[in-house]
Order: sequence, then structure tokens, then C-alpha cells
Amino acid sequence: MKTTVCILAILVCAVAAVAEDYSSFVDPLVGTRNMGHTFPGATVPFGMVQPSPDTRHLSMYDDAGKYTGEAYRYCSGYQYEDTTIAGFSHTHFSGTGHSDLGDITLMPVAGIADLESGDSYASRFRHETETAEPGYYRVRLDDPGVEVELTATTRVALHRYTFEQAGPAQVILDMIANIYNYDGKNVWTFLRVENDSLVTGYRQTTGWARTRTVYFALSFSKPFTSYGHKRLDETPYHGFYRRFDQEQNFPEMAGREIRVNFDFDVAADEPLLVKVALSPVSTAGALKNLQAEAPHWNFDRVRNEARAEWNRELGRIQIETMTEDQRSVFYTALYHSMLSPIVYEDVDGSYRGLDQNVHVSEGFTNYTIFSLWDTYRALHPLLNLIQTQRNTDMIASMLAHFDQSVHPMLPVWSHYANENWCMIGYHAVPVIADALIKGNDEIDLQRALDACVATANVPYFDGVGEYRELGYVPDEVSGSSVSMTLEMAYDDWCIARLAEMADDEGLAAEFDRRAGAFRNVFDAEVGFMRPKKRDGSWRAEFNTLATHGQGFIEGNAWNYSLYVPQNVPALVELMGGPERTGAHLDELFTMELDDEHIAHTEDITRDGIIGNYVHGNEPGHHIAYLYNWTDRPWQTQARVRHIMDTMYGTGTDGLCGNDDAGQMSAWYVFSALGFYPVCPGSDRYALGSPLVERAVIELAKGKTLEIRVENQGAANVYVQKVEVNGEGIDRLYLTHGELMGGGTVVFFMASTLEH
Repeated sequence: MKTTVCILAILVCAVAAVAEDYSSFVDPLVGTRNMGHTFPGATVPFGMVQPSPDTRHLSMYDDAGKYTGEAYRYCSGYQYEDTTIAGFSHTHFSGTGHSDLGDITLMPVAGIADLESGDSYASRFRHETETAEPGYYRVRLDDPGVEVELTATTRVALHRYTFEQAGPAQVILDMIANIYNYDGKNVWTFLRVENDSLVTGYRQTTGWARTRTVYFALSFSKPFTSYGHKRLDETPYHGFYRRFDQEQNFPEMAGREIRVNFDFDVAADEPLLVKVALSPVSTAGALKNLQAEAPHWNFDRVRNEARAEWNRELGRIQIETMTEDQRSVFYTALYHSMLSPIVYEDVDGSYRGLDQNVHVSEGFTNYTIFSLWDTYRALHPLLNLIQTQRNTDMIASMLAHFDQSVHPMLPVWSHYANENWCMIGYHAVPVIADALIKGNDEIDLQRALDACVATANVPYFDGVGEYRELGYVPDEVSGSSVSMTLEMAYDDWCIARLAEMADDEGLAAEFDRRAGAFRNVFDAEVGFMRPKKRDGSWRAEFNTLATHGQGFIEGNAWNYSLYVPQNVPALVELMGGPERTGAHLDELFTMELDDEHIAHTEDITRDGIIGNYVHGNEPGHHIAYLYNWTDRPWQTQARVRHIMDTMYGTGTDGLCGNDDAGQMSAWYVFSALGFYPVCPGSDRYALGSPLVERAVIELAKGKTLEIRVENQGAANVYVQKVEVNGEGIDRLYLTHGELMGGGTVVFFMASTLEH
């Protein structure tokens, strides 16, 4: 009888867990205002297609050829303050500091559109008619009087247009539009009208990704009555070539800048559906993806399946919080952490590689969009914890990138079969090391180590040659020389740990020596990391508050001097010991930063700064946890809770800086649970101050970890003690083994420091 009761209880709990609608706590509009750079459209977890509205198609340059900073606000294609939608494209970055996407733009029109200008069919919209949910987006276009709904599978977008008035209507396929437009970005476009409801084609663009081709298949739920196109580029036609760009119903279109109209007669409130499948390989691949993932026209079924998929992934962490807003912020952050990297292969495993050849993934799913300078810090450690297999596949994708690289190198910042070389360091290394050191035995250790070592020894990359020779990157090489030195030193420490795992003592010693390079750029007289010349002298003019031209990238000496995650005790010693380091951290968080210095801080506004601590950008994300190595570890708890309470929120401005492909959100997820990976590549997580009341984390191999917080409260930010499976711990960290082993971690909280 007891057994039956237990089984029934388990079944009831399982049904309750499945029935929980975690998607209802997510707001995809968070971060769509100012510099969050998120998009509100429909996608599935790690999905290859992201149909979403673009509110402007801005040029990167004005008529005089000057760069327009305004375009930077549109990295995701959408700004909440706007009142006009220009179209709905199918590829988007989430929260990055750059953009290169916005492909295959569709726009429904009542009546007949003028293809000469995309502005002619842009439409006003109102936020009160807008709905954004995981896997679903809806808005009313006021000018044509059309309701637009979007949903998606991994590789296919599904649109549903409902026209309010009967009569002629068009769907515009804009192959010119990009989120960033500039002359020459579109290299070539080719389309085929296969029949009266199916179109295939591709577009080649240059830009951040120098060679990028997107193939597509577009299918309508009813036949179009006619179609036509306008070619706007001025490429001349020579000799016997005939001008077809004005022809109606000519089934083949090619050119650099093309817009196409598909004509319909619609009844009032008649839904017109459109499916768009993408492929990195071919139109044949796009058709396979279309047939495999969306062979029917049941929009609501796809929407429900997308929501169910989100609930499965969001449900990997089940939480209880003090307020509903905290629950919303947490699940929105978890949602944002699953928007990239994205699947980048067809249903048969075919994908375009870095060498521009077609490959087939064997034993893994290929992914792309690796913003590694950002995401090695917390996003990949989070995926390693709750999406272990996906993270393993992402590492396999990085190793495939290495195999296809002519240098050869692991990815730095790569997307869509291209390396764009954005930012510094070789941070695929800590992603790989973090997985291996935390026990992932699916990754070939020797293959991974060889790739990491080769990457770290490419002499022409970011001053590596000088770094190896001198023990630092000299100031003459780069305006970011100190940042380069510090980040490569950390990466090298990760390589040393992999060499230890492989029992290669000589290699471990070599990279441990390189990992100590941070000492070579620390100026004890001023107490900061500082640019050093080739001859060993310090740069004479040095401003510790400036973020440009002082040896650092997207940070200043105050922030970057604290970047030695691989050896925090040594950093504390350099800075004069635990007490002086604690005082230095206090000054960082409480000093006044003037408007001039804030204006030159990357990617954020004043709302993203506490004193001189910049949470809206990544180099400082570990800093609040450094108090754990000082004489005042309780300040980590106070600072972390303050950051969570003030830097994250509900609403469109709920992010204090761009989300950087999920890194900002992953920081919040970890911190709300009570711990953070200060040094990915080690098996330790620094303790903080949990914001949840309770959490259950689903782990690999069917295990679960329960986190309980006793005496939780808004004022109870201080941790009195921590118990792991009933045993108290006398340290300020948890180990990966303790987490992955399952069981229970209990935090005991108080409003004072008394134990």
C-alpha cells in the first residue's frame, strides 16, 4: 500500500511539474528599450530561425558617409520607443553589441505597394495591440489593417496574416533589407518561383560576417494570383541580356537589391499563412527542413508545440521567490540564456563550415553564434550545468571550426560559417576546459588540448608573438595591450589545467608560466595594471578612469586590474593583502564617476553603474564575488543582492546594458541561485546571496539539486551558514561535484552579520 501511495505521489508531482507554465513568467520585451538589444519575436530554444519585427532599416552611414551612432541602438532590429514596423525578418542576434542579420523580410500590405521604397509600406503600430510570448508574437499593423502572428520551429517560421478588409492584398518579400544597411552589403540575391505557392532562393551578404549565405524556401497557404519584382541595384545589363526586372510573372529573379510582391484576393478576416524555412546549405535543404518540421498549416499547433518546448527547457530550474516580479525576472533571464548559440544545420545534419564547404555533423548537432568574450564567463558554465548535452555539442562545433580553420584556431567570435575576430583572447579555451574539468567525458581530451595549444600559439593574433616573447603584450602593439595580456594569461591557465589532465607535465608548466603574465603588467607604485612598453618601461600618461586608449578594452584600470580569475589570492597579495583589497573594492563601488567618464563607457547608461563598478558590461561580472578573498566576504552577499535588485527588472528597460548573447542573464540566474563561476575551468563556484526561496535544478543522469533558503527576506541578504546534504561547510564556495551529485544545499539567511 505504501508503495502505491508513493508511486501516486510521484506521478502527481510529475504531472504538476509538466503542467507548470513557466513561459507565462517570461517577458520577451525585456531589454527591447535602450541598450538591451533583445528582440521580441518568436523562436524556440536555441532555434535557427527567429521571426521578429524590425522597427527601422537604418543605414550605418549618413549621406556624407559618416557613421551614424543611431544605428547601434538597433542591433536586434527593434526599439520599443518606435511606432513603425518596417517588416518581419527571420534572423536576429539577442543582446549583442553588433549586428549582421535581419534576413528574408516579409511585410503584408492591403492594396498595392510601391516597391521603389520600403518606407512606402512600413506601418504604424501600437504596443497595446502587441503580444510577445516565448514562441509567439502578435501585433496589429494599423495602416494596412492586418493582424500579424508569428511562431516557429527550430528551422521554420510560420506567419499568420489576418486582413480586416476584403480586397486585393500583397505580401512583400524584401531581399534588400538588413538590420544594418550600407551600400554593398548585399552581394547577390537569387529567387525562383517554383509554382503558384512556393518560392525558393538565397541571399549573400557581406559585413561583419564577410561571406554569409542564407538559403530559404517560402510557401503560401493559398495560391497567389500574380507576382512581380523590382530590381533596385544599378548593375548594368550587357549585350544579349534582357531586362526582366519589370516583368510580371517571370519566374526567375536575380540581382543585388530585389523586392518582390505576391498578389492575393482576400476576404475579410481571412487568414493567409506563410511558412519560411531556412538552410545554411541549399534551397533543397530548406525544403527538407520545411517538410520535416512544418508539413501542415496548423498555426496553433506549432505555437503550442513551441510553448511546450520552452516549458520543458525553462522547467529545468523550478523556483519559488519572494515576489512575482522576481520570478518573472528569473525566467526571463533563463529564457534569454537560451536564445543563442543557435542550431546551424539542416535536419539531415548538413551545414556550411568555416571553410565554406558543406559538412555533415557526425555524432553532434552543429551550433553557431559564439560570442565567447562574453559567454565563457557564465553562459557556457550555466549550459554545462543544465544543458550538458547541448554544451557538449557546442564544443564539438568549436572543434569542427578549428578543423576547418586555415590558421588553425578555435572560434573567437563566430557566426554563420564566418569568423569576425571581434574582441580579444581565445575564450573557446575556458569553455572547453570548464566542461572537461567538470567531468564531461564525451569530449576527446587530447584533441581538445591540441586545439587549445595551437590556438594559443598563432603568433600574429592579438600580439601573441610578443606575449610569448616578453611575457606581456607591449603597449606599442595595441591600445588594449593590458586587457589582452590579462585575458590570455587566464586562457593559458585553463590550458595548463587541461595539460595536467592529460599528464603532460612539461606543457602544464609552460602554460602555468604564461598564466602568470598578469604580474608583468601590475605597477605596484600606482596599484593598478598598466600598459608597458617593449623596453619594459611603463606608459607615462595613464588615466585609471578612462576606458579608451589606456591599455584596456571596454573597461578601465579600476575594473580590469581585478581580472585575475585564475589566481585571486595572488592578485590580493599584489594589491597589498585582504584588507587593502577589500577597501579597494569598497572604493570601486562607492566612488563618484563623472558624466564625462560615463559617456565613454561601452554599451550602458548610468543605470548600469554602481560607483565605478560597471555591471552593464562583462569585464567586471566577477568583481562583486572577489570580496570572498578579502577580510569582508559579507560584502559579496550585500553587493550581489544589490546588483540583482537594481540592475535587473521587469519591463522593457529591465536590462542595464546589452544582454551580450545571454551572459548578462546567465549572471543573474547563477546569482539568484546563490553561487557563481568566478573562474570557469575550475570546479568551484563562489558563494553569494541567493534571491530565491527554493529551487530545484534538473541535472544530467536524472539527478536533481534542491536549493533551500531559510529565513529569506528582502533585508536578509547575509548568509549565516551553508549546509550541503545536511553537513555544514566552512568555506566560501561549492564544488561542481556537490552540485551535480544532486541532493540539497541549504542557505541560512539573516539581516545582520552576527553568526
